[in-house]
Amino acid sequence: MDLHSEFILEEFRGAKPVFEKMQVEVKRILQETLERNGLVVTAIETRIKTEESLAGKLALKGAKYATLSDITDILGARIITFYTDDVDRIAAMAEQLFEIDWTNSVDKRKLHQLDSFGYNSLHYICRLPGYDYRFELQLRTTLQHAWASINHDTGYKSGVEIPREYMRRINRLAGLLEIADDEFSHIRTEINDYRRRVQQLVQNGQLDDVQLDGDTFRSYLNVRPFDKLNRRIAAINQAEVQEVPLIRYLAVLKELGCSSLGDVARLRNLYEEDAYALARHQLGNTDLDIISSAVGLQNICIVATLSQGGGKNGLLKLFDILNGHNSDNKELAELTYQQAAALPFMK
Repeated sequence: MDLHSEFILEEFRGAKPVFEKMQVEVKRILQETLERNGLVVTAIETRIKTEESLAGKLALKGAKYATLSDITDILGARIITFYTDDVDRIAAMAEQLFEIDWTNSVDKRKLHQLDSFGYNSLHYICRLPGYDYRFELQLRTTLQHAWASINHDTGYKSGVEIPREYMRRINRLAGLLEIADDEFSHIRTEINDYRRRVQQLVQNGQLDDVQLDGDTFRSYLNVRPFDKLNRRIAAINQAEVQEVPLIRYLAVLKELGCSSLGDVARLRNLYEEDAYALARHQLGNTDLDIISSAVGLQNICIVATLSQGGGKNGLLKLFDILNGHNSDNKELAELTYQQAAALPFMK
């Protein structure tokens, strides 16, 4: 290494605390920005080039750099995303956070080289306000990152020429991974569109057009369809309603034959009065002052089970679905059956 490179290396030793401060600040800014915008990523990585690595770089092309400030990758940051479209979203955020050196930045995704899938990341050369030195920010997807690591391990920069047969197979895999990367993004977009359509259908009351599943049931619960019944039940003892998740009733509703949100709404309308009558029988002689927000839906499911001829075994199956298999469910089914036995719908 020549004397000029030695001077740069000595400059690096003196500036290392500055780079360490930059590293902490860059990572903090990136983490806070992603959290604020609700973006979940695989990883945020930062590193400062080691003295040994910098010495190797200078030994190869030290004459290219007049001072340490000319080397743009002493500090490197990398964000690994799940989806390709998140790369563009984060890039737009980075443009607002940092001063971008457009001359030295490169979007390798636009190079379209045959074997470049794993190196299709977006590389921004950035300057943090208040600092003289620049840093490199890489943005890539999880699949691109995995491919880059694997391809590096199998021969890239190894100095060993890879036989054509193996390169052809590697490039075929690169194409498949690129298709997979694009498809994951397309599928996410389509799922989000589907959820928005479902929410609109639920808001418009077009429940027969919505298949019953986890997502659609959550959308239905957002309109709080069982609140009116719960308030009536709470009024029996002037009780407080304690909120609990209702998603576990999805399996029970499917067991009762519901395949759409319209089926759930009809079940509610058909058995709501009997569910209230059951609650009066359950709570009338108690002093309970707190009830679960699941009581209305649970009683609807109980009444539906008994009205459809399920009997005690049907109730046992219902409680097994809700609570998991345990010895208490049989006793609970027996008690519930006795409570319901005197009600009109059981006659």
